[in-house]
Amino acid sequence: MAAETEIRTFLCRSDNIGVLIRDPATGACAAIDVPEAGPVLKALDETGWRLTDILVTHRHGDHVEGIPAVKQATGARVVAPAKAGDAVPQVDVTVREGDTVAIGRLEAQVWETPGHCADHVTYWFAQAGLVCAGDTLFTLGCGRVMESPPETLYRSLRRFDDLPDATQVFSGHDYVLSNARFALAADPDNPDLKARFAEAERAKAEGRFLIPSTMGAERATNPFLRSGQPALARSVDLPPESDPEAVFVALRAWKNRF
Repeated sequence: MAAETEIRTFLCRSDNIGVLIRDPATGACAAIDVPEAGPVLKALDETGWRLTDILVTHRHGDHVEGIPAVKQATGARVVAPAKAGDAVPQVDVTVREGDTVAIGRLEAQVWETPGHCADHVTYWFAQAGLVCAGDTLFTLGCGRVMESPPETLYRSLRRFDDLPDATQVFSGHDYVLSNARFALAADPDNPDLKARFAEAERAKAEGRFLIPSTMGAERATNPFLRSGQPALARSVDLPPESDPEAVFVALRAWKNRF
């Protein structure tokens, strides 16, 4: 992450993650989704930052219900996926695959990453070294498939493959401990994962959460990014040389009932 970029993360609702991203050169500041208004407005008050933009990852209520109150309080521009239609309130700008969003001097590329839902987008801030993955990629996990076959989410996750290991990953929920328990069931002999689980337990005890993660940590420990590994194929009773997409589909089905 570039040194000049300022970030604030905080909990919303019970397990949503609020994120503020600020460009100090211009004072422009974006919220990634608004799960509820109170925590976002509190974070703005604590930092003294002025919200200029709201970047919406997808239309689900637990990511957008606070938008009207925050927009009324700040006048922020609301940027939302075009495919969300009118499900996101008070939208000013719609975006699609390949679009770019500017937050001051910071620029985010828009990726369409369906799977969790059909309209989901991800914001990749290349110069800042961070990606806002919403409910597509979680620390140690991935989103639940709701509106498409699981292969769609698999292809969306492949979009993250080329990101540098140091890339910070901001996800939409703190599901870290439950994801870690599943990951250990699927990949029990992974020493990096065992260390990550211990770290997650310490963080929980100290009132912290492991968000952001990094792409390097996720590649080493997230079973849904490791479906090409023979150990993960064996965990779902498939041959070690199985197609990674088939392994992913089996892992996602297992996680649904875990």
